[in-house]
Amino acid sequence: MPKRTKSSARWLAEHANDEFVKRAHREGWRSRAVFKLAEIQESERLLRPSIRCVDLGAAPGGWSQYAARIIGGSSRIVATDILPMDAINGVDFVQGDFREEAVVNEVLAVVGASKVDLVLSDMAPNMAGIDAVDQPRSMYLAELALEFADRVLAPGGDLLVKLFQGAGFEQIIKDARGRYGRVVTKKPKASRTRSPEIYLLARQFGMV
Repeated sequence: MPKRTKSSARWLAEHANDEFVKRAHREGWRSRAVFKLAEIQESERLLRPSIRCVDLGAAPGGWSQYAARIIGGSSRIVATDILPMDAINGVDFVQGDFREEAVVNEVLAVVGASKVDLVLSDMAPNMAGIDAVDQPRSMYLAELALEFADRVLAPGGDLLVKLFQGAGFEQIIKDARGRYGRVVTKKPKASRTRSPEIYLLARQFGMV
């Protein structure tokens, strides 16, 4: 068995002692990431009963699980991830690599002709630990989410997408401002302080 690196051992120790990990286990959530969405929801009210929502990079399903409890009903959420995800009532799941056009088309087919009210994206690449590799990959996924939102959002709809601060970050913000009436960034408490992760919140699609 390969020895763990110091960084991976540190991450495992930090994860085991993480207050949000413990709270997620205690409250029955699939991941600590749910608390990032919950904090943004508290101030922004992105999720509302009966809206239609797409969740990109959904596995293991924390965001979809949380969204389903607020939206209610059945099949109002379409989720996708390259990894498998256990079923959630009210969520239609498509497994596949969102970078592939065939997978995007499958998601669009499940979404159907009706426009959606909210696109969530917590997509992130497998990190190599090399900024020159990781940053372009993460920005590419953010660009895909932005382009996908262009295709499916109803006028006035909203987008919440994970970004990583670095090369390409300002351009994504600029692109969003050309499409949405209100664009801000959010750093929830559950997002680790040392992480460059930040969330772009773009509201009022098409109302520029």
